[in-house]
Amino acid sequence: MTHRGSRVLHVGSLSRVEGEGALRLHVHDGTVTEARLEIYEPPRFFEAFLRGRAHTEPPDLTSRVCGICPVAYQMSACAAVEDACGVTVDPAVRALRRLLYCGEWIESQALHVYLLHAPDFLGRSGAIELARTHRAEVERGLRLKKAGNDLMELLGGRAVHPVNVRLGGFHRTPLREELRPIAEQLRRALDDAWATVRWVAGFEFPDARTDAALLALAEPDTYAIEGGAPSVLWPDGSTESFPVADFTDHVTETQVPHSTALHSRLDGRLHLTGSLARFAISGRLLSPVALQACAEAGLGDPREGAVCRNPFRSILVRAVETVYAVDEALRIIGCYEPPERPYTDVPPVAGVGHGATEAPRGLLYHRYEIDAEGLVTAALLVPPTAQNQGAIEEDLLRLVQRAIREGDPGDAELTALCERVIRNHDPCISCSTHFLDLTVVRTSGTTPAEPAGGCDA
Repeated sequence: MTHRGSRVLHVGSLSRVEGEGALRLHVHDGTVTEARLEIYEPPRFFEAFLRGRAHTEPPDLTSRVCGICPVAYQMSACAAVEDACGVTVDPAVRALRRLLYCGEWIESQALHVYLLHAPDFLGRSGAIELARTHRAEVERGLRLKKAGNDLMELLGGRAVHPVNVRLGGFHRTPLREELRPIAEQLRRALDDAWATVRWVAGFEFPDARTDAALLALAEPDTYAIEGGAPSVLWPDGSTESFPVADFTDHVTETQVPHSTALHSRLDGRLHLTGSLARFAISGRLLSPVALQACAEAGLGDPREGAVCRNPFRSILVRAVETVYAVDEALRIIGCYEPPERPYTDVPPVAGVGHGATEAPRGLLYHRYEIDAEGLVTAALLVPPTAQNQGAIEEDLLRLVQRAIREGDPGDAELTALCERVIRNHDPCISCSTHFLDLTVVRTSGTTPAEPAGGCDA
């Protein structure tokens, strides 16, 4: 079939993504003229209701943005408020924060690999159908996720929206002997993480490439998780870094009519955060065990410049990062000495603070303005999915155009392709829904007509 005239494909609700979103494609005479990822989940207004709250509250409040990655919000909030107040936490407390973050990486990456993404490669509609044909694999994924959840519960008080985190550290830090049972569980989880790498390495991957700039945090001597400086790998191979405090000088947000999430640009260009970006920026700093996993996954050696720009292969990087997170958690537990105090006092200081950490889905930035009384006067949260939305739409345009050029896909096939393209980036739609203002445009007389040939799928 040739695509004559206009054709509109509308997917009213995307499956196997966290949150609520839709997709609209417009094809005119065989050319894709529009690909719109419509994030319609209601705005969350976190930035507004943080104003007037005590400077100690953002870690607890912002953790409610997401049930899958609450630690990311807690850690970015702590970093930003502590920066505003000029406080540096004890190195042992920072190590515990990293350990808690490893738990979140393990549970979130396992969730994505097994329950959201793997069904795409195995021709299954979802995790329930996958469990009928790959029960052992799904059970392995659930064991991995439980290991991450149990680590979060031990350090955070509970796995969802942890309650033991506070500004300056923790309400309570564990004794060494309390970490022994979780260390045993993590040793078993490392075997499961290795099996995950070998499993996904056997998937068939469509040929694709993103030319977006890759943005991730970087630290001198470690794979960045709970801190670092924003660093960019540009499509031409050049690199650039800048201080966290300059983040909004480089990453700018604008409102688009079709989304309650703001669209971001990095120095005016599309960019991606997340596993592909982290691997490109800091892959050479993975642990020896994780570097071996890179080789088994077919990703090459990042110490020799290996970079993965195929979004379909992002599942491989997430599997490697799961190996790394388990291995890193075991390293931290092995070196752990309880700090003298579970937290550092953070008295209020009037100022502006910036914080960024690496959520499983990518770089998460927070900025807070605090007055002398310790009240938040302004807040800004820039989540990874909002940054990635433009690049996801660009992927959709390119890959749908190629599919139309190479064959005769029906609406069901195009829908499946588009959902695969979106799930490559593991969007967390609930995290991304916030906006600056709302403009209502009213017209009268002749208004532009909807393209003909529309259909719902």
